[in-house]
Amino acid sequence: MQFSSSLQQGVLIQRYKRFLADVDVQGQALTLHCPNTGKMTGCAEPGWPIYFSTSSNLKRKYAHTWELVQNNLGHFICVNTNQANALVAEALANHVIMPLAHYSDIKAEVRYGSENSRIDFLLRADNQPDCYVEVKSVTLLDDQPLDSQKRDETSKRELGQGYFPDTKSERAQKHVRELMQCVQDGHRAVLLFCVLHTGITRVSPAHHLDPVYGALVTEAMAMGVECFAWRADISPQGMYLVQELPFIG
Repeated sequence: MQFSSSLQQGVLIQRYKRFLADVDVQGQALTLHCPNTGKMTGCAEPGWPIYFSTSSNLKRKYAHTWELVQNNLGHFICVNTNQANALVAEALANHVIMPLAHYSDIKAEVRYGSENSRIDFLLRADNQPDCYVEVKSVTLLDDQPLDSQKRDETSKRELGQGYFPDTKSERAQKHVRELMQCVQDGHRAVLLFCVLHTGITRVSPAHHLDPVYGALVTEAMAMGVECFAWRADISPQGMYLVQELPFIG
């Protein structure tokens, strides 16, 4: 997925009111729309380089949208969570995700479930059960041991641990329950974690931030809900899903 227009670069001053960010662009302050409602832990440090797009819609109050940030280790992070579904849609259409490559009919945003949800993608193929795919955007990288007694083990293990969600999410809990019901109804159900941080090398549920969600994912996997994590290659020119990562429930 290439960006529709060249991204401009600035330096982050601050993110505030959840949907706004001020950046320095060649000495001039500019306010951007921030399309991310999460905590953005490790994704919004003042002084970091950021990249933003510009809309041609003259009716927008803020014409510019924050797309990427580059952290102090040089990793690119896509903070525009709307891009996760676009990346997955492209990958599904191009048969990149091999466990899902045989589906010929791909529909987005289909209403389903008893809790009034919309599935990100409903996949269908001849003589196959329907496949319900829920996409989650992963940007939280946390390599610090949760237990202070285990801090010495940090140097002994591989870095790059990513988590979802980055805070308690009742909405994410609901989606897992809906997928569990899909399996009970005889369908295929997939949690697809779209990794939008180039420093993440594996993904786990954030049991320490949302223990209810973590327990639900563990239960869902035991019932047959499939969990995949795919990392995007990210640059100011574009993004593509390129690599499956280990998912550790």
